[in-house]
Amino acid sequence: MTTDIPSVLTPELTAEILKSVADGFDEQIEFTSDLIRFPSLRGQERPAQEFLAADLEKRGYPVESFVVDVEKIHDHPGFSPVTVDYSDALNVIATHTPREVKGKSLILNGHMDVVPEGPHDMWEVSPPYEPKVVDDWLYGRGGGDMKAGIGANIYALEALKRLGYQPAAKVHIQSVVEEECTGNGALACLIEGYTADAAIIPEPEDEQLVRANCGVLWFEVMVAGHPVHVREAGTGSNAIEASFRVIESLKRMTEEWNAEKTNHRYFEDLDHPINFNVGQIEGGDWASSVPAWCKMQCRIAIYPDDDPKDRAKQIEDYLAKDLVGDSFLGNRPPQITWNGFFARGYVLEENTDAEKALAAAHRSATNKELTSFVTPGYLDARVFVIYADMPCLVYGPITDSIHGFDERVSLSSIQRVTGAIALFIASWCGLEPITSET
Repeated sequence: MTTDIPSVLTPELTAEILKSVADGFDEQIEFTSDLIRFPSLRGQERPAQEFLAADLEKRGYPVESFVVDVEKIHDHPGFSPVTVDYSDALNVIATHTPREVKGKSLILNGHMDVVPEGPHDMWEVSPPYEPKVVDDWLYGRGGGDMKAGIGANIYALEALKRLGYQPAAKVHIQSVVEEECTGNGALACLIEGYTADAAIIPEPEDEQLVRANCGVLWFEVMVAGHPVHVREAGTGSNAIEASFRVIESLKRMTEEWNAEKTNHRYFEDLDHPINFNVGQIEGGDWASSVPAWCKMQCRIAIYPDDDPKDRAKQIEDYLAKDLVGDSFLGNRPPQITWNGFFARGYVLEENTDAEKALAAAHRSATNKELTSFVTPGYLDARVFVIYADMPCLVYGPITDSIHGFDERVSLSSIQRVTGAIALFIASWCGLEPITSET
């Protein structure tokens, strides 16, 4: 099957690259485990990013680290509004520059931020930030989403290095923040001038290629009540109870949006492409007082063809119309603040040269054909595809329970994906000896 690999790769070299990945795999998993040990939640990514920057410098790469500057990106159409401090929102970029450019340039992107782990006593296999290997699985928060992918990017290059080769094109290794909440980290890299002929993001996609994904909106809904003593509860208005009616209204709207799926290419056959979620809720001040306020943090998907501004207005207009007859909310409508993802989805056009190269590399690494699918989740690939006109290949290992308890990633799948990325780099970028011949 290796005859389908582009001409720089002979069957013999393909086998050598995959063996080199295997030879370095124990070290790769140790490195990935080290990353898992950092609780790199939003706003706490800096220690993990500084560890990674130091590691990449030791590997011989020039490294740039910079804090995401909201002033530089807030006027860009891909910007997501934020209400948090960015002083520790550190991006890391390592760059390989060849002696002679012969191939096509590449960005190897991954995100360091992870989602909150929930109550630790509800993790059964191990605490969330203590990586543990059981059979074919590596457990730990962020292992699948997506520190295993960051490791795959780096160790694909290391596999080539062990054979005495380096890419014959410029390669940027990016580790970004804010993928789980805004996408502003990847956007900031683009604004700083980092582009290439293609990009790979090894997100946990079960060894498949993402063909299209949804955009995402984050918003806060503030419901105001009328507080009274609980003995007079019937004369007040309970903001927490009123919030339930807001949720039901948004669920009705979500079903209307799902009914539009036939109008959107690649989404026609998905059962439920538009998902709405209330991720956080808080309210009230005192058990014996009718709550004066309730605040909800919400997320909803949009189609790739949608303008976030248009869908945001639809949400505001829908609630105003749907709740106009509510005895309380009709006179005191909920207030919406846009406070995170304000991001379009994307479609990866079929049969690009980059996709063909990945398909061939995947075939050699797995002995299977590459398949594609559509996901209703957010991906940073939208930054590259929409705003840089770059093919971005989102393709990564088999995982289980990402964003849940006992998140885990398949070790054998990590190795296969790392091999495919190494083969892709060799074919896309070309290879040159690490030291020049004399």
